Amino acid sequence: MPAFPYCRRLLLAGLMLLASSAAAATRNILVFGDSLSAGYGIRQDAAWPALLGRRLQERNLDYKVVNLSISGETTSGGRARIDAALDRHSPRVVIVALGANDGLRGLPLPQLRDNLTAIVASAQKRNARVLLVGQRIPPNYGAYADQFHATFGEVAKARKTALVDFLLDGVATQAQLFQADNLHPTAEAQPLLLDNIWRGLAPLLK
Repeated sequence: MPAFPYCRRLLLAGLMLLASSAAAATRNILVFGDSLSAGYGIRQDAAWPALLGRRLQERNLDYKVVNLSISGETTSGGRARIDAALDRHSPRVVIVALGANDGLRGLPLPQLRDNLTAIVASAQKRNARVLLVGQRIPPNYGAYADQFHATFGEVAKARKTALVDFLLDGVATQAQLFQADNLHPTAEAQPLLLDNIWRGLAPLLK
């Protein structure tokens, strides 16, 4: 009779180990962006992170996309919540697609650089590979616009991360690919955004 409780403990321990192993085997890709990645104004299943999930399945790549993008998010907001997101999802890859809202608000570039660096560093400390996604703002912002865009490349170089030069490459100059607000891409634009992301992401999945 005394053996039964012992056996039950062994069984419970075994089940917990299996559950832990299954969780560890889950390979998450964390998308950490703003409305451009949250699918603002379109169906969620049409947004590029959802399309990414389908592409991974089609290519038999064992990754799950976790999209934690929030419309209106800034780099400071992302910096405040990155650690909790990393703790919860333990991603293999983190796609950092923040900064557009900072640029439109004229955030001082040292703050932008510090926030992006902190987000990337947090992910790297947990052994996640990072893809930093560059952003641009309209040229009427003057010299700030060029310096803003250059900041993403500077952070990527300093932290030795992969870089996508511009999320809206091939989209930004096509008015028909934007919703009525002239800020957010349409569903038709999402495959182009995915292709931009994929060029930087694919090497990280090998």
